Amino acid sequence: MDVVNNGKKPSSGSTGAAKVFGRLLRFHRERAGITMEVLGKHTSYSKSQVAMIEKGERRPKDHFVRVADEVLGAQGALLEVAQEITPSGVAAWFEDYLVEEAQAAGIHMYANHVIPGLLQSPRYAEAVFRCDVPALDEDEIETGVAARIDRQKVYHRDPRPHVTYILEKITLTRPIGGREVLKDCLLHLLDIARLPNVEIQVMPEDRTTHAGLSGPFILLETAGRRRQLVYVEGQGGRYFLSEQPLLGDLFTRHGTMRAQSMSPEDSVRLIEQVAREL
Repeated sequence: MDVVNNGKKPSSGSTGAAKVFGRLLRFHRERAGITMEVLGKHTSYSKSQVAMIEKGERRPKDHFVRVADEVLGAQGALLEVAQEITPSGVAAWFEDYLVEEAQAAGIHMYANHVIPGLLQSPRYAEAVFRCDVPALDEDEIETGVAARIDRQKVYHRDPRPHVTYILEKITLTRPIGGREVLKDCLLHLLDIARLPNVEIQVMPEDRTTHAGLSGPFILLETAGRRRQLVYVEGQGGRYFLSEQPLLGDLFTRHGTMRAQSMSPEDSVRLIEQVAREL
């Protein structure tokens, strides 16, 4: 089984500047004998925020870099590496996935708790970012929303990918950001559903059997459909799968779930009904 943790795809040797900075920060912090909690007090960050920076999951602010470099005696090393970090609007660990998504011939998602990013309206995306714990800064939210909406260009690139969704009904009724924000997102979602290369199916909430109980995932068919990947993301980490038999098992599971879901036509009618009732 080919499982690569921390968001690295099997074929990628690049870690990204944020990940490099995180490793360098940890090296200097441990060499200085300073805990994440103490460094957090110096930089006005929480221990968990420092941990996220060290993992490359959060980009450091200028103030953090300056103070950390001084406190840890890094002699400008942290300042130098930080200059290579550019705000992309996505977490560092997600960048590897986006490389694959941008060139995929097929994108197939199963979501069970929130409307996926590729279907989110700007207001809904902002509301989702504001649910983050630890809380994100305003500029992180702004760039994150912009990057998430920009991803939706994938529907219109040439050649167009075949994109399918299986959504649990709760994703359509959970009022993230409030009822008006949810309604705005559902109308946006319906516009996307009308594209010829997109199919959206809703998993009924009253099913007595369900092939997707292990949680959400994304299936990718790479350019030319020469390779298949599975991307899984959860509380404990995120990784790609690219080897059999797990790869085949998840594609089979996805096919079963599509058969268990409502048809795309019935799903669109249900989404329209939910939007009307908001």
